[in-house]
Amino acid sequence: MAILDINGVSLSFGGLKVVDGLDLHVNEGEIVSVIGPNGAGKTTLFNLITGIYRPDEGDITLDDQSIVGLQPHVISQRGVSRTFQTLRLFLNMSVKENVMAAAYGHTRAGVFRSMLRTPGMRREEREIERLAQERLAFFGKRLMGYRWDQPAYSLSYANRRRLEIARATATNPRILLLDEPAAGMNPSETHEITELIGELRTEGGYTILVIEHDMHVVEGISDRVVALDHGVKIAEGSFDAVATNAKVVEAYLGLQTAATK
Repeated sequence: MAILDINGVSLSFGGLKVVDGLDLHVNEGEIVSVIGPNGAGKTTLFNLITGIYRPDEGDITLDDQSIVGLQPHVISQRGVSRTFQTLRLFLNMSVKENVMAAAYGHTRAGVFRSMLRTPGMRREEREIERLAQERLAFFGKRLMGYRWDQPAYSLSYANRRRLEIARATATNPRILLLDEPAAGMNPSETHEITELIGELRTEGGYTILVIEHDMHVVEGISDRVVALDHGVKIAEGSFDAVATNAKVVEAYLGLQTAATK
């Protein structure tokens, strides 16, 4: 069963078409990777799914319900959560507060209950703190113990990446969108993040759509791979099938180089 279904989606900025008639689906429990050279439309795809952009044509459904035209916070409440290619943490807040911040948007407490600190509001706050601790515990010693109360800026780059993923899981998403989770990591950190993404599916139960340039990561995690070039899907299938597809090789290496292979 498809959790996320993208049907005939197109988007243009002025005269430039950045996504062109895209069809893509993600089934429950799958990890699907989206690859392509810079400018292929990958992050634009995430922005369309999360409501930052509205498609000119086509539809995007989550659990068979259209989410086109909904505000980003409503789409988040429906079950879509994401990370970003460029880290967007609250650096002066603590590690635990960063995760709690994501969950606050899903509480029932309104402005007055929050101002008056009603028993219901305090109970929800305790639940949010427990949830944050649970989500951070998933990442083991990297984000545990004394780190909870440290400011996010004190973390290493790799642990900031982990924290952003932990924050994304705090909304209990139906589908998790990861935008280049291994970007900027050394080989050891890349190996760890590859294992983590697999554990998010097998132990956390998340369905995942991921953008990634590192082909070792893509090979290690993907049930299916979708390749884009200039907003057009040029290949879809297993990692081996897509990685050896002539159109994909051409998109990455150029026509002349691909022709010599």
